[in-house]
Amino acid sequence: MKVLFIARHFTYFRNFESVVALLAERGHCVHLAADREEQLGGRAMVDRLATRYPNRVSVGLTAIPRETRTGSLATALRLGLDHIRYADPSYATTPQIRVRARERAPLLALLLAQSPFRGSAARVLDWIEQAVPRQADIDEYIRAHRPDVILVTPLIELGSPQVDYLRAARSLGIRSALCVWSWDHLSSKALIRVVPDAVIVWNDTQRTEAGRFHGISPERVIVTGAQCFDQWFDRQPRRGGDEFRTRVGLPPARPFLLYVCSALFKNSPSEAAFVHEWVKALRRSSDPRLRDIAILVRPHPQRLDEWRDREASPAWEHVAVWGSNPVDADARADYFDSMFHATAVIGLNTSALVEAAIVNRPVFTLLLPEFRDNQEGTFHFHHLLNVGEGFLNTARALDEHAAQLSVLLTGGASRSNRPFVERFIRPQGIHVPATPTFVDEVEQLANKGGLKPAPVSVRGLALRPVVYALLLTSRLPWVERLYWHSHRWDEWQEGVRAIEARNARRRSKRRDKAWRVFSRAPRQAVAQIKTVAKSALAATGMRRS
Repeated sequence: MKVLFIARHFTYFRNFESVVALLAERGHCVHLAADREEQLGGRAMVDRLATRYPNRVSVGLTAIPRETRTGSLATALRLGLDHIRYADPSYATTPQIRVRARERAPLLALLLAQSPFRGSAARVLDWIEQAVPRQADIDEYIRAHRPDVILVTPLIELGSPQVDYLRAARSLGIRSALCVWSWDHLSSKALIRVVPDAVIVWNDTQRTEAGRFHGISPERVIVTGAQCFDQWFDRQPRRGGDEFRTRVGLPPARPFLLYVCSALFKNSPSEAAFVHEWVKALRRSSDPRLRDIAILVRPHPQRLDEWRDREASPAWEHVAVWGSNPVDADARADYFDSMFHATAVIGLNTSALVEAAIVNRPVFTLLLPEFRDNQEGTFHFHHLLNVGEGFLNTARALDEHAAQLSVLLTGGASRSNRPFVERFIRPQGIHVPATPTFVDEVEQLANKGGLKPAPVSVRGLALRPVVYALLLTSRLPWVERLYWHSHRWDEWQEGVRAIEARNARRRSKRRDKAWRVFSRAPRQAVAQIKTVAKSALAATGMRRS
């Protein structure tokens, strides 16, 4: 079996490393293709797989065209459709997800989303987007690899060009599957515009989301468990507790708390600043065990900058900031050791909380107003609170949180992790790994054989003249600015406010001028009357007494 596995960049394969390895061990050929390079360590990871399985795994870049007008038009239409989707009132409780889609949407979509004909406009834009022709390079690229099945991840980025791969697979009669990358993707990303033959998800919660948010029938959704977390089950630490503490710079023979940072929404408060306040709150505790406890902080790989200029305060004694992106064996071993040896794990909203639950450590979080958009303001965070009755120990103030940790240190119990892990991570059974199930499903999909190639629909052909007209008119600068380029809503609103302020100033000046004219007229009239009266009196020889 030949598998063409396509990702936006190589780091996305991190969650499918075990799948690729097992496919290769079963004798299948897998080509790992990415649309672009990145600097997060993903390329080194896939190169190691290719070295480990030289005749089974290959690596390369895809044929996504760069900066073509056809591709840019399709992207603009998709971004516009994503924004119109999130403008629906059902997303009113997720403001940051709305903002993220709004920031990338073309100006025309911003205007349509505010109109009463939003639904009709979305349908028309969707029809036009489907009519945009694919680039010939994509079809040629797929034919050259001659895959039996095409796997795509993550697909549901805002404006993703990966839609074209699924359309090409359908037109060429090749079966395809979406491999859902993470626990938040079905609820917080873009629509699945082209439904593949299969959507591979972790659990029944995601199966429900596939139907609720994307209208995918349950028959197409395959539940395998979370293959990316198989590596944390039944694993033993590389180092002993004291050896690990010495490695990270913490005092030996002393318990420590692990704080795991999150990839927060853009423009969220600094988590580094919050962690400083969190440490100070613990150091103020009346419990001497909590006051003197060691702390290990793992910065998030995407938010390292906010830690570089932070100066440690006196409260940061026995606090270490340490850790790297777990994309290789050594980094993963360090990551697992940090969770295994920790007394408890604390964070806001990150997959590290889920991994800590698998390692069976007590997990705590703080539900603070400044981070609400990143927690309760998302759909997926509620899974940590509700699935299997939830596993997070929550607090809404630092003092309450410190009291919870104090109870834990005195031998108190915390919420159980197992019900969540059984339902969300390994729904096939707590002792049944997800990776073999995932590979079995891919093999079954490929064994079904090819499909009848699907031609372009009649509606798509009928709308091609509209597409070509848009491509031609997009060369006009003012049209290009209207629907081609993405505009930040805040900047556009700022421009509107500036125009309104300027017009208000002009109106004020006109009112002032009119007031001066009208207020001057009575004074001039009184003066003229006085002058006429004086002249009349002088003419009659009378004088004013």
